[in-house]
Amino acid sequence: MTREKIMQTLRNIVDQAAVEPVDTENMIEDTTIGELGFDSLSVLDLIYDVQQAFGLDFEVQELVTINSVGELIDFLEEEMKG
Repeated sequence: MTREKIMQTLRNIVDQAAVEPVDTENMIEDTTIGELGFDSLSVLDLIYDVQQAFGLDFEVQELVTINSVGELIDFLEEEMKG
């Protein structure tokens, strides 16, 4: 799966999961997770949605160091390889 396809899937997930409206069309790899408006509880829903969309199973703790959308894409690419 290409980075652009992953980004588009993430845009769709954020559109559905965001507590507040998010301008996902302007979401870029440098966008921070905090800028997406997720709080500590809603980010858990986001992670679950990401797992379901990509068919992955990983521990939430693995995402602790991820700060941006680009870092999340890097993580997802690695998970899909393995």
